[in-house]
Amino acid sequence: MSESADAADAEFVAFVEAAWGRHLATAILLTGDRDRGEELLQDCLVRLYARWRRVAATEPHAYLRRMLANGNVSRWRRSRREQPTAEPPDHADPRAAPREPYEDLSRALHALSRQQRAIVILRHFEDLTEKAVAEILGCSVGTVKSQHFRAMAQLRTALRESQEAAR
Repeated sequence: MSESADAADAEFVAFVEAAWGRHLATAILLTGDRDRGEELLQDCLVRLYARWRRVAATEPHAYLRRMLANGNVSRWRRSRREQPTAEPPDHADPRAAPREPYEDLSRALHALSRQQRAIVILRHFEDLTEKAVAEILGCSVGTVKSQHFRAMAQLRTALRESQEAAR
């Protein structure tokens, strides 16, 4: 391997080490599950590595965020085509068990559409502007604004209802 390839590999490894925690948190929020979040991030990093020389000179964090959002939508579309083959297990009533404070928020976030959830996560967790979110998701700023407004209204309602049910 050449010195430039070694340097690019070292740069990629440094990027992954520095970015892992933040992007893993985003992936978990997008997928709603740690294992699926890790798998999504790893898949995106494999694809990013193949493009690293071109992407490294631009905005690799933004590029990876877009890959995560797009990859999550692609996985969701694929999973909709899958047909379950076994009976689902019986579950206890989730209201019977004590809840952690974040469970209501997590449940409310996952009741949103995929696009709304991505917008809320990118706006509030990643602290991106409406314009940056629109670029990542490939939609207009107006769509981001309207979907964000609807998502926040839905979250407020869901959280209010869960607080009232807990009383």
